[in-house]
Amino acid sequence: MTKTVKLSATGVEDEVLKKFKQLVIARYGALRGYMGKALTEAMMLWINKEESEVKEKGEGNG
Repeated sequence: MTKTVKLSATGVEDEVLKKFKQLVIARYGALRGYMGKALTEAMMLWINKEESEVKEKGEGNG
């Protein structure tokens, strides 16, 4: 089982959060119980993108 932690949305622009919530509801049909799932997916996509870019930059230095 994966450990979960509460995440405070401080620093997120209101319009970004509003659009994110709308899309969560459009995809899953509800916000409750699915926002964390969508946030985790979004974070993993960002992490993978950043790791790829860091790796590419590192390969160019050799």
